[in-house]
Amino acid sequence: MPVTGRAVSAAVLLVIGAGLATLAVLVHYEFMRIYGDVTGTAFEGLTWGLTAGPSGLALGLVAVVVIIGFVLSTTRWMRLTAAAIPVLMLIGMFAVTPSALGQRLEAQFNSTPQCVTEGRNEPMASADRESQQAFDSISHVGHFSGGGLSGVGGCTRWFELSGDVDVLQHYRAALPAAGWEVVEDDGRHLRAHHNGMAFDVMPCPGGGVIWAGSDDNPSYGQGRPELAGTEICPHDV
Repeated sequence: MPVTGRAVSAAVLLVIGAGLATLAVLVHYEFMRIYGDVTGTAFEGLTWGLTAGPSGLALGLVAVVVIIGFVLSTTRWMRLTAAAIPVLMLIGMFAVTPSALGQRLEAQFNSTPQCVTEGRNEPMASADRESQQAFDSISHVGHFSGGGLSGVGGCTRWFELSGDVDVLQHYRAALPAAGWEVVEDDGRHLRAHHNGMAFDVMPCPGGGVIWAGSDDNPSYGQGRPELAGTEICPHDV
């Protein structure tokens, strides 16, 4: 192959590699915006995207293209460009990860738990409203996705944490400040009472779980075998 033809081929491959790298950054952003872990750091999000998402495959494809371009390159600047493309791609993925996680947090999580669900019949609707009023009276920590268990026995909601937060210490201060009386605190969970209602919080790996219901009801529906013990904490929190 003539030198000029080799140089043209290398340049075309580098352009293709740069385009694929740009597309890969956009794909990584969308993947993290939909599936990213809001509790992780930007570096952890990048690592997870490369190992569990399409970002790793994209990096491999870009690497193959630019390596071929590097081999065919006839000038120093073309070789430097080939080496820089995957590096800039990783930097771009790292840079967009916090924004993507912020978008997911804003779209899919709430700062307060939500118990009230449209279309519920009495007495579950009344129980939901009472639990919601209890939750609304307290300052919360973490991010609530909306999933959980609701019924006449109380409302349970799980939350995720971003950063190192002492869940029990937060509620030790927040509950009395809101007029609640802490009646149990064994270092693993807190239970408080206020005007006939009860509130319970328990840390879980990566987050925690809260419950609100009548003060004569057991927290989280304890007594039901399927919710006994550590099963209160879901595996994906």
